[in-house]
Amino acid sequence: MSSHPAEDLVKQWESEQARLRQRVVEEDTEDWMRSPDFSGLQRVGGVDLSFIKGDDVNACAQLVVLSYPELQLLYEDSQMVTLTAPYIAGFLAFRETPFLLEALQRLRRNRPELLPQVVFVDGNGLFHYREFGLACHLGVLSELPCVGVAKNLLQVQGVSKSEEHQSQIAALQKGGDSFPLTAASGKVLGKALRSSDKSSKPVYVSVGHKISLDTAVHLTCACCHYRVPEPIRQADCRSREYLRTHFPAAST
Repeated sequence: MSSHPAEDLVKQWESEQARLRQRVVEEDTEDWMRSPDFSGLQRVGGVDLSFIKGDDVNACAQLVVLSYPELQLLYEDSQMVTLTAPYIAGFLAFRETPFLLEALQRLRRNRPELLPQVVFVDGNGLFHYREFGLACHLGVLSELPCVGVAKNLLQVQGVSKSEEHQSQIAALQKGGDSFPLTAASGKVLGKALRSSDKSSKPVYVSVGHKISLDTAVHLTCACCHYRVPEPIRQADCRSREYLRTHFPAAST
């Protein structure tokens, strides 16, 4: 028996990420993605986990499906889950993906006509320590196009909150403006996007699976009423509301 179970687990997870990373597709795979107005896109999904305050084990796993371009709710699934994998930075997907994947599988089984054509994930995709974040993990395992949208900058592979980065943010004049997040290697891992005229604070968009970065950025902008794209915002709001309703003593 190893005296360093956490180290063994990290090695196991790194190996699993490297294996699954080979399956990520970083280009547009559907006809609607190549259309300037996303003609043919009818359903966009969003996923999120919300935790009971003070409890990092019990959470509400949330899936929503919205119509496009109206962004009206078509389907929602709220499920209380118990996370069993430990939290280790860079390996969030191993804690969260199984429950988000189960929600998509329930939908595929029970209401296949409502399966989203693309899923927005509250987290990173290729913009990650090993270029395989939560959005990649969920995309590869669900075989659905996925877009990672993070609210906070992950300082990784040479990308940091430098003065240059702050000045680039200040130069984003209007909704739709963006700049690349370039690793020390020169590879573009994602883009910082001013998603709405109403919010000067950017979101960080990266490819999850089966979509190109430019399309992911344009689609994110098209799905924003506010700073956060509506599928993720709705998933977050509804999961928090579920917790408030079912656990009023432990507000989030």
